[in-house]
Amino acid sequence: MKRQNQSAITEFILLGFSNLGHLQILLFFIFLLVYLTTLMVNATIMTVIRLDRALHTPMYFFLFVLSCSETCYTLVIMPKMLTNLLSTSLTISFSACAAQLYFFVGLACTNCFLIAAMGYDRYVAICNPLNYTLIVSRATCMQLVFASTLCGFLISVVVNVLVFSVPFCASNRINHFFCDISPVIKLGCTDTNQKEMVIFFLSILVPLVPFVLIFISYVFIVSSILKISSVEGQHGAFATCASHLTVVIVHYGCASFIYLRPPSLYSSDKDRLVAGTYTGITPLLNPLVYTLRNKEVKMALRKVLSRYSFPKTI
Repeated sequence: MKRQNQSAITEFILLGFSNLGHLQILLFFIFLLVYLTTLMVNATIMTVIRLDRALHTPMYFFLFVLSCSETCYTLVIMPKMLTNLLSTSLTISFSACAAQLYFFVGLACTNCFLIAAMGYDRYVAICNPLNYTLIVSRATCMQLVFASTLCGFLISVVVNVLVFSVPFCASNRINHFFCDISPVIKLGCTDTNQKEMVIFFLSILVPLVPFVLIFISYVFIVSSILKISSVEGQHGAFATCASHLTVVIVHYGCASFIYLRPPSLYSSDKDRLVAGTYTGITPLLNPLVYTLRNKEVKMALRKVLSRYSFPKTI
């Protein structure tokens, strides 16, 4: 009978915001606006970086990759969530749920490592500017991106194996709007404490290691900036790091609130709203912060818009 029940779970039901009734229509339009804005902003930044040769530097290469990763991250979650807000059928197949969790965790971990790579770029640019182009070469940038992606998706494989090796023989109702780790593993009909502790350990390790590396980088960065004699020079050096620091605070702050807690402290109702903000707003804020605080990006954006929006008349 146990084996029969296990094999019967071929799909899950994403409860999402179904308990909010007619407010789901309002949430649909809010999240749709955020989703379309996120796609537009990230696509614009990637296009501007691609077209303007002045932005063909390591810093903007990492920003291009981050925007691409954030776009993919949004595509993994938002379309299904928007569909479910208007649909009465809230099902997702077992394989689709596993795929969603795989890409969600893989891209989230990759973004953590990419932000650390961007911190290394700022460290070399300020602490060793004369050798910057030699140290942070194109090959180095590619290797850092490859290593970030490989580590991110290897961790995701481990998490997926831990979550979906659990026998699901009870409920198939996921109390979330996507296949997140805690809501899925809670559906297991065996003791999952050991697996949850391994996942919790990984949840600490993944953001902590990049964050420590970023912190060490900024200790050296601040030390180098304080040695600059002119106040203007100090302000200029700090300005180049302000965008990255803002992204670090937003990204690691939201991720820590959701995942750096024991599974027993998981609160589905509150965390659904926080997760909605994290999956919808963070991919929008990260590139937007760089755009609004960066003169080079804003100048490049004006150049691209003037070039393609106002063609010369003969």
